[in-house]
Amino acid sequence: MGTEYGHRQAAIYDVVYGTRNGKDWGAEAEMLATRIKTLKPGASSVLDVACGTGNHLVTMAQHFEIADGVELSAGMCEVARTKLPSADIVEADMREFDLGKRYDAITCMCYSIAYPTSVGELKTVLSRMAAHLNPGGVVIVEPWWTPETFLPGYFAASAYQDSEQAITRVSHTVKDGNTSRMTIHYTVADHTGVESFTELDVLSLFHISEYTDAFESAGLTVQYHPGPPTGRGLFVATAPN
Repeated sequence: MGTEYGHRQAAIYDVVYGTRNGKDWGAEAEMLATRIKTLKPGASSVLDVACGTGNHLVTMAQHFEIADGVELSAGMCEVARTKLPSADIVEADMREFDLGKRYDAITCMCYSIAYPTSVGELKTVLSRMAAHLNPGGVVIVEPWWTPETFLPGYFAASAYQDSEQAITRVSHTVKDGNTSRMTIHYTVADHTGVESFTELDVLSLFHISEYTDAFESAGLTVQYHPGPPTGRGLFVATAPN
């Protein structure tokens, strides 16, 4: 569930989001691994839901014997599989995935949890996560902005260049009822010419209480930790033993 990407767009996404704004995927994944092993010592398996191109999983695979991913976009799955050839990267909707196995921990980062279009869908996603947890398992979710913290009209730009290509990304986000609508323009130049494409990300503005209720409806005990890693905080939940 989220934006569909072909292989070309997924590769561009991987370059842009792997380099822009100084985001340290490895440091975030180290933080996740530490939190998981603090809450569940001996944890040996993790599933990253909406894993994108696998940037968090690359580091988490160093800490867990099993580090798998679920991702809706076929293009992103392809890129992730090249980075993690021994992992199971499954192309599936986060509302419906059923892998037939359980994990000690599940993560869902980069605000992907906001793609559900209603509280009902949010509950469905979290129930799918809970169904894939071992007893005492850990779920860590990074939310999108809430109605109270969202900044209408927010805009941003970034650029990347190496010997093979130059890429710019420009975005603008507005509020539309209970959602935010982020329009993103990419321009890519390489030795063959220049191409541009646009994507639209529609993300739900759930209240903290709606997230909390959805976790509890899935049978999970949850705490919200405001702040890091990106200012939106983290939900950290555990399953019963």
